[in-house]
Amino acid sequence: MPAILVSIVFLFLIVLSILIMCGLPLGEFTMGGAYKVFPKKMRIVLIIQVVLQLFFAIIIFQQENMIPLWFSKKTTRIICIVIATYLSLNTLMNLSSKSKKEKCVMTPLSAFAAICFWIAALF
Repeated sequence: MPAILVSIVFLFLIVLSILIMCGLPLGEFTMGGAYKVFPKKMRIVLIIQVVLQLFFAIIIFQQENMIPLWFSKKTTRIICIVIATYLSLNTLMNLSSKSKKEKCVMTPLSAFAAICFWIAALF
């Protein structure tokens, strides 16, 4: 169940990233709200972010035995713990953001994703 829930969060985040890459003024939801419209040179960061989120979704689906494994079960569990730790730290960074939009929207999403990964990794 955590895999399906977190994949919905990642789908939302991927769509948001794509919209920001297309030049929509949604930059306040990410990167500390430093840019309302992301500069073209900075949009490569969003491409990397989308690729990571897709990888994260694949890993949690593997951990939940919903798709075939790329890695051993033990390695997949370790990757889940690393991702859960990353998302937990990301939650703290979002919480300390100067952007109200990032703080109010992205913090709960990141926290929820972190909890899902912790559950998948530890249970």
